[in-house]
Amino acid sequence: MSLDLSIRSFTLPAASDDVAYADTIPAVSTTAPTSKLERFLAEDRATPYVVIDLDVVEAHYRALKDALPAADVFYAVKANPSPLILERLVDLGGCFDAASISEIVQVMAAGASPDRISYGNTVKKASDIAKAHAFGVDLFALDSAAELEKIARHAPGARVFVRIVSSGEGSDWPLSHKFGCRPDQASDLLVRARDLGLVPYGVSFHVGSQQRDPAQWRHMIAKAAGVFRDVAAAGIRLGLVNLGGGFPAGLRGGPVPDIRAYGRAIMAAMTEHFGRDLPAMIVEPGRGLVGNAGVLVTEVVLVAERGADDKAWVYLDVGMFGGLAETMEEAILYPIESDRGGPSRPVVLAGPTCDSADVLYEKADYRLPVSLASGDRLRVRCTGAYTTTYSTVGFNGFAPLTTYCI
Repeated sequence: MSLDLSIRSFTLPAASDDVAYADTIPAVSTTAPTSKLERFLAEDRATPYVVIDLDVVEAHYRALKDALPAADVFYAVKANPSPLILERLVDLGGCFDAASISEIVQVMAAGASPDRISYGNTVKKASDIAKAHAFGVDLFALDSAAELEKIARHAPGARVFVRIVSSGEGSDWPLSHKFGCRPDQASDLLVRARDLGLVPYGVSFHVGSQQRDPAQWRHMIAKAAGVFRDVAAAGIRLGLVNLGGGFPAGLRGGPVPDIRAYGRAIMAAMTEHFGRDLPAMIVEPGRGLVGNAGVLVTEVVLVAERGADDKAWVYLDVGMFGGLAETMEEAILYPIESDRGGPSRPVVLAGPTCDSADVLYEKADYRLPVSLASGDRLRVRCTGAYTTTYSTVGFNGFAPLTTYCI
């Protein structure tokens, strides 16, 4: 997929204090908008687009490092691979979780050395494993015997970690059983990795995206510690627990704890199950770093009265296929703002395409001003993650979502 991730130039206008926010859809735990971002949003430019405040990305990176100082941060590139985001994180000393050879190339182009990259996808082409190894990448994920065999053949001597399955309980976007194996299978794979000349290095898991319950890490850390004990009986000393992602952004759906609560919960569980002999730890945030940094600006194309359930249908110039794929089954609930004031009413929000599946929110209680009209603009907050990368390359002829970084 070829995405337009080019960075546009712009001039910031003078700050304005007279913008009235008539958002009738409550936002929770969002990062306060910066004046720099608000000045950018005040300019008139073609919609739809996403703007990313790089200073907010940096602030979230630093907050996560402060909350978990013992862990290395491997940014999940798939969340948003805009070059300026990658370059900022390289400058901060961050590392990177890549899901494809293309992401590895992007990260290295941004200045990251191969030792700061993990090839975290458990499903990889043999040729891509060989390319990554030739680049110098030395850390690979797996969750099956067939993948282990490929890595042994095409990345001899590499370090490997095995992903164990998680229920995703407590998250807004639970992960399916597409990835991960049982802990006993993980133990067998790690022993086999040693026999094949690889370095059995650790265990990984993912507790589900937008995870609102810090205690979920405790359950998975306990399982990872069990794998450590099992392979120790075979003479293998593992050195890594990959704690995955799941750190939330300020979406609708209820409050989320402060990032420090996640750090405390994780470190308490690590100490409980590993004692003082703690292995190395890495975290793989995506949404947790860039979600709050982004605002998607969209134009209202049509407000239609359908006469059903007293809900107006509001059609936007961006939808399911233009970057808001995570609204599928209304799993991810973005905060939405309008500049219009006055009374509000329930609405259905839909995208512009001719596909009947392109409906964003119908069941969730979204309300917008009664005065909303075609040509108005809405701001969709917390859209820095999983928007540009989910944007199609031309369904119905609509262009991919434009990205600005400031």
